[in-house]
Amino acid sequence: MTENMPALSSEVTILTSFQDADPMGVVYHGNYFRFFEEARRVLMGKLNYSYHEMQESGHVWPVIDTRVKYVKPIPFNHEIRVVATLTEWENRLRVDYVIYDAKSGDRMTKAHTMQVAVSTEDGEMSLVSPKVFTDKVESWYASTN
Repeated sequence: MTENMPALSSEVTILTSFQDADPMGVVYHGNYFRFFEEARRVLMGKLNYSYHEMQESGHVWPVIDTRVKYVKPIPFNHEIRVVATLTEWENRLRVDYVIYDAKSGDRMTKAHTMQVAVSTEDGEMSLVSPKVFTDKVESWYASTN
């Protein structure tokens, strides 16, 4: 993504629940991925490339790598804002995430996931993103100019 291009982003607001927390009342680290997934789902919806549409196009997109930096603990019953931004799409799908305290705006977590297209026909990993996906991204960017 170049600096003069608008960011393809989405955001969701989530109220953390009791079942998200560990015995200390802090959101368990593994549950952050559910928050990332919800923001990514909304992001892909902006492209009209939901999970059903991915499968219909002949591809699934497994997560192959992830990194999370836990900046501040998130307690249960706490409102957070999760922002997902598409930062790579030509050869793989990289989505960057930031979780903010919904009230103060303080950054609580930052992360990214990387996914690759895998053919549903033969199970082969693609070395480039499928044209059906890159066309959707390019169309979104064209519509913002």
